[in-house]
Amino acid sequence: MDLQYASMHHDDIDNSVILCHACDLAVRRRALPSGVRALCPRCHTALYDTPFCSINGMLALCLSAVALFLPANLFPVLELHFLGSVRTATVFQGAMAVMDLGYWVVGIAVLVAAVIGPGLLLLSIMSQILLVKMGLNPGWQRDLYKWLLRRHGLFSQITMLEIYVISFLVSAFQLSDFSDIYFGVGTFSFTMLFLVTLFLQREYNIEHMWSRLND
Repeated sequence: MDLQYASMHHDDIDNSVILCHACDLAVRRRALPSGVRALCPRCHTALYDTPFCSINGMLALCLSAVALFLPANLFPVLELHFLGSVRTATVFQGAMAVMDLGYWVVGIAVLVAAVIGPGLLLLSIMSQILLVKMGLNPGWQRDLYKWLLRRHGLFSQITMLEIYVISFLVSAFQLSDFSDIYFGVGTFSFTMLFLVTLFLQREYNIEHMWSRLND
């Protein structure tokens, strides 16, 4: 009993004190109002902050991103008109075309970074938010929530929408010298998906989500 109490007390101390990564000053963690950042009292380095969006705001961002995900991947990103012929391609078709040329690694990388990774990341964050709103009371909800939190870093690392957005913009500028380039619903949806996902990742705080287990 004493050992269990000592272990719980030790965990409380570890969670309440953090070290400044710039000057190693030990700082006791305190609750902050929304949108406020804690600074180190000695070197003024940012230590931690609270998300600007509430859990409902993050859910709204997540639903917006999910709504953009399907048109971003189903509609053509670029429409190319060259000597009377019209070529269109979605993200998936672009990856398949690269694979047909023999560049399997590049094609798989495009699929993972632009389609599979963002899809898993959005589903993971939305599931975490829904589990929080359900209360995390049954044991299976807490286990699933912890499983998703532990894999959030992996889902974030394989999501690289910005690389694909930059690549098709560069391609559009290069091809515009000898052909006509048109942007459609797919281009708009993919660009907005990139912006919404970027803002969602900015507002998502893994430490804040872990703290929900103690609420």
